[in-house]
Amino acid sequence: MRTRLLLLNWEIAITGKEHILAERLIPGDIAPDFTLQDETGKSMSLGGLRGRKTILYFYPAASTPGCTKEACDFRDTLGSLQAAGYEVVGVSPDPVKALARFSEEEQLTFRLLSDEDHSVAEAYGAWGEKKNYGRSYMGLIRSTFVVDPDGKLSLAQYNVRATGHVAKLRRDLKLDK
Repeated sequence: MRTRLLLLNWEIAITGKEHILAERLIPGDIAPDFTLQDETGKSMSLGGLRGRKTILYFYPAASTPGCTKEACDFRDTLGSLQAAGYEVVGVSPDPVKALARFSEEEQLTFRLLSDEDHSVAEAYGAWGEKKNYGRSYMGLIRSTFVVDPDGKLSLAQYNVRATGHVAKLRRDLKLDK
């Protein structure tokens, strides 16, 4: 097995197969801009949120237990997050119809964006190799980013846990004193 570092990307060649882990973003990086459809089918771009603080969180699949817990935690604390000046936006590889159903079932009061081709997740380093029960596959890595009003990342968190994540994020943002 040989390993080599290419800038911030790891490329590992194992028996002729290459696995590339996505480049991770760090605070201070410019947040990659995008335009995606929300749960109502309307287009939304990150650039349209310029001038506001934005919490952009990536989750694997609507209506699954962990993703529902995380979304409901954001819903339940949305008022205090907005009072502190934050917008919340969720992104998943689900189609618009699944997001609409999820939003309605859980009475979510923030926008959900459809990234079916996972190009935005890839740009944020939130798409990569995952392992489950000894099987490797490509998928969405639960991640959260805070974008400042100038479009730079002030926080980048990868491999977050669904349960307790919003409470930890609030502590990291110093919203709970």
